[in-house]
Amino acid sequence: MQVKLRVEPSFKRSITYNFTSDVGLEDLYGEHAKKYEFADITWYPSQHTAVYRYDSRVPLNTSGNAVFDFIGFQATSTLVAEAVRATETSSEKSKNMRGKCLTAEATIAFKKATANGLKNNGIIFTGYPVIGHQNKMQTSGSCLTSSSILSSCAWDPRIKGLFFYESTAIFPASIFRDFILDVKKLRDQNPEFFCGVDNYNGILIRYIKASDAYLGQSQDSIVIDFNYYRANDALTPRLNQDILEELEQMAFFKYGAKPHWAKNRIIAFMGVDKKYPNYNKFIGAKKQLDPQNVFSSNWSDEILFGNESEKSDGCALEGLCICSEHRHCSPQNKYYCSQGLVYKDARVCRFSNNSSLPYSI
Repeated sequence: MQVKLRVEPSFKRSITYNFTSDVGLEDLYGEHAKKYEFADITWYPSQHTAVYRYDSRVPLNTSGNAVFDFIGFQATSTLVAEAVRATETSSEKSKNMRGKCLTAEATIAFKKATANGLKNNGIIFTGYPVIGHQNKMQTSGSCLTSSSILSSCAWDPRIKGLFFYESTAIFPASIFRDFILDVKKLRDQNPEFFCGVDNYNGILIRYIKASDAYLGQSQDSIVIDFNYYRANDALTPRLNQDILEELEQMAFFKYGAKPHWAKNRIIAFMGVDKKYPNYNKFIGAKKQLDPQNVFSSNWSDEILFGNESEKSDGCALEGLCICSEHRHCSPQNKYYCSQGLVYKDARVCRFSNNSSLPYSI
């Protein structure tokens, strides 16, 4: 097996974030990708806001020495990280959607004021466009260099900081418009449903070119990432559990999105082998290169072969299964297996005071 690398000459990038309405997002995402080489869009559904990143390479002699130190990856005071987690947990327990929405509003306003971590002179943000060397604009994550437990990454396992899921789905560019419209329909049921997602990074929309790799994308594709609260106890349901599950199932089953291999819950990999034309070639190469399965495990086999885990009480809460009975959710906490609001084939764990719901659907 051979791998060929290509080295490019140095260049700079010019970045501007445009915080604007999400009206027309379903018609603009394609043109945005064509116009800007390093484009992406961050969508905050609860706030009806889309953030378009205008990001292109510029000549090396262009003035500017900026860095990108992404807000979410900056070193955070341990006390602040733990306070944020405690506040989120309190909102979850009290089912306080409005509290989460206030946090989302404040978070987005802060990101707008600080350009999401762009720093014109390496210290602070002073205005657009922000121009700097490629290696300083592509990389981020200063929290990784923090040497003190008093200030670290907000998800540092040594502290009681952030704890969340991340789901990542990859769509053919040609069908992504319909997915956006469905998410808008789900959002329009009640925008507050999405405040928990917008507390983090909203729905991040990125782009991938077609590839002939065995597990690559056979056509130009759109990638979405979204993060959301995860309870410390695996059997504790979360606020708006059903909306997050419907979003997940809509992506992977209604639209047949492919999963990122390291950023999803188990159910995202159900039927994954049917989504890649060259899947069998990949398995053949895997067997040839690792005949003794040294680099395999029960977990890797579970996601690689897309098998649903055995269903058990509460299995849907962690994304280990799709519910088909109330016990797969958390009936003791009034979360019952229910039909999706927009994607009717979805089976989700929804909070309800109606204890007379049928036991299975």
